[in-house]
This record gives sequence, C-alpha cells and structure tokens, in this order.
Amino acid sequence: MDGSVDLKREAQARAYAEPLETLNPAQPELFATDAMWPYFDRLRAEAPVHYTPDSDYGPFWSVTRYNDIMAVDTNHQVFSSADGITLQSLESKAEMAKRPTRSSFISMDPPKHDVQRRTVSPVVAPSNLQNMAPTIRDRAGVILDALPIGETFDWVDLVSKELTAMTLATLFDFPFEERRKLTYWSDMMTNAPGFGPVKSWDHKREELDVCFSSFRELWNERIAVPPKFDLISMLAHGEATRDMDVHEFNGNLGLLIIGGNDTTRNTISGSVYALNKHPEQYDKLRADPSLIPSMVSETIRWQTPLAHMRRTATQDFELGGKTIREGDLVAMWYVSGNRDDSVIVDPNAYIIDRERPRTHLSFGFGIHRCVGNRLAELQLTIIWEEILRRFPEIELVEEPQRTHSVFVKGYETLPVRIPRRA
Repeated sequence: MDGSVDLKREAQARAYAEPLETLNPAQPELFATDAMWPYFDRLRAEAPVHYTPDSDYGPFWSVTRYNDIMAVDTNHQVFSSADGITLQSLESKAEMAKRPTRSSFISMDPPKHDVQRRTVSPVVAPSNLQNMAPTIRDRAGVILDALPIGETFDWVDLVSKELTAMTLATLFDFPFEERRKLTYWSDMMTNAPGFGPVKSWDHKREELDVCFSSFRELWNERIAVPPKFDLISMLAHGEATRDMDVHEFNGNLGLLIIGGNDTTRNTISGSVYALNKHPEQYDKLRADPSLIPSMVSETIRWQTPLAHMRRTATQDFELGGKTIREGDLVAMWYVSGNRDDSVIVDPNAYIIDRERPRTHLSFGFGIHRCVGNRLAELQLTIIWEEILRRFPEIELVEEPQRTHSVFVKGYETLPVRIPRRA
C-alpha cells in the first residue's frame, strides 16, 4: 500500500482524536507528508479562531477561515508584523538572539514600511515587467531545451530553481554565473538544522554571514556609482533606505531573496504536480492554452506556497467570538483559507477554468500584500507557454519530497520524465 496514504490516514485519525483544546496544526512533519489537511478541516469546522497553548513555537492563535484571515490581514493597526511574520520555533529564537538582527519592511508597520516598500517597488512595476518578459521567455526556452528526453530528472532542480534564480539574479544585478548561490542562501534562511542544506545552527550562521558579506560588497559598489535599476542600487540610493544600518539591510535582503525565490519556484513545481494529479485538467490545458493565466492563478491557490503569515496583537481584540489578548501571536493559515468551502466552491479540487480563479489568499492582503505577485504570475505564465510549445506531456515518476516547514510549503524534489518533444 502507498505509504503516503497510510500517513494521511494516521493524520486524519490523530487530528480528530486529539482534544480540540490542545490541537496543534504547526507541525512541520505534517507538511512534509502532506498530512496537515484534516487538522485544518477540523479547525475550520469546529474552532476557526483557535488557541494552541503549547507547541514548539510557543502559544499561538490559528485563524483558518478565509474571511477571518482577511479581517486580520487588512487590520495592521491591531495585528502588527513588527515582531515578525512567521511562527518561529523556540530553539530558533534562542539561536537568533545570539546575533543582532533588524526587521525587513514586511516586518514593519507604517510609516517606515510604506517608504521602504516604495523604494523597491519600481523594479516590479508593470512597465518593468513588460521589459523583463522577453528575457524571462528566452531563459525559459534555454532551460526547457536542455532537459533530457525519456529520462527521469528532478524538475525542482533543473527548471523551478533555475528559472527563479535567473530572474532573481537579474533583479539584484547579481553575478549571473553565481546565481544558484541565491537559491542556496534562500534555503539556508528558511530551513532548520537537519533539513535542506543546513547542517547545524553554526553552519547556518556561517553561510548567512557569507551571503550578507557578498551583498555588502555589492552595496558598496552600487553606492559609489550613479543609481541603476536593480534592487541593491535602489536600496543604496533610496532616500528612505540609504542610511539603514547593516542589520536592517540584511533583513530586507533576506526578505527579497526568499520572496523572489521560494514562492515562485514551489508554484512552478506545484503546477506540474497538480496537472499530473488531475489529468483531465492537463488535457483541458493542452486543448486550450488560453487557459494558462487561469491555471496559474488556480495553482497559486491550490499550492499556497507560503502556508501561513504571523501577526502580533497590539491590543485585545474579539474575532470569531474569541478574545485575542495584546501580545498574542496570530497565525493566518493561508493554506487553510484557500480551502474554505464557504468562499471557494469545491476548494480541494484543482480546476483550471474556475469562474474566479484569483479568489485566493496566497499573496496576502492589506499593506503587506506580496510586492512581487505580478512577477510571480508572469514567470509561471511564460514557463507554461513555452512548455506547451515543446512537450506534449511531463510525467510525474514518483511522489515529491516535500519541504519540512510550517512556513514554506514546497518541494525539495519532483522526479519527472518527458517522453518526447512536440
């Protein structure tokens, strides 16, 4: 019997056997086995605003329904991101306390958030995306034309990571031949020891020091010359950012690396996985490539590449009949809200021609809505336009290895085979 089926059955049994008062959806093992769904099904039905008193992340509230998540996400006055945007393990907090850090602009409240976000937003403005599109298309073609035919290979490594690394290197004007360092550093930032490339906390610190030193050199180069249209130059010359200290620069750098890397690459991988798991939708797409934009939005919802975002209550607040106290941590589980059948019809199904495919939470809402959302959609749209021109089919060979995280919902490997070219 399929081991993954057994794991999901066990998770289903555990999710409903555990007392509701102690139910904890923040277990990376559940996400690594794609077995978290019954926990969120139960919470949406029985306790859509739920308090977990004890976990590896400390006590926290879970908000699991679409409209409640929207209420939190759009109320930055009450639900602040200034104290962090993810559930952070107690072990990680202890380790991070050993080195100075600063917030990135996603972990700030207005007015500082607004001016820093405005500094970098021109790079993903519609006019610049239009200029970038031909380059993204050329690179997608090069990547796809180099793929082996009739052999099993890892789609995550050869396609998803490669396209996003190329795009991110362009946004940073980072040395193109060293672009996979960006992928590596992103994985160092988002993984705990024993997962991804991280061997230990010391290893994580050492490698991130290398990352930040490399970008400090780029900062020093860019600030010594007239402004250019890349993210480092924008930060170095921006009125609101040029005087930021090194730790705040590192915080913003981490945000931009992770935001430009993990989310898009995991949705590219997720699209191949979803279409293989729903072959009738794959047939529909091949028959009508004009459905690609709708398919992209549906994949972003169905995949939900970031499982949650976290806020901290600045005052007592009642939500869903529960009183959230000042200082409490609140996890907005996007992965659950995107499966809320009170808002989305048949939400567990993958339907590429939904009537309203952009009804999803994956980019967030309010002042912290993903600044690069259109760039993510552009990369996904282009890669699938180029895929359909080349390959009648991409076959899933075996189940993927999933990311061990309650934040990044993604794929470490995705073994596939392309039987033939078009």
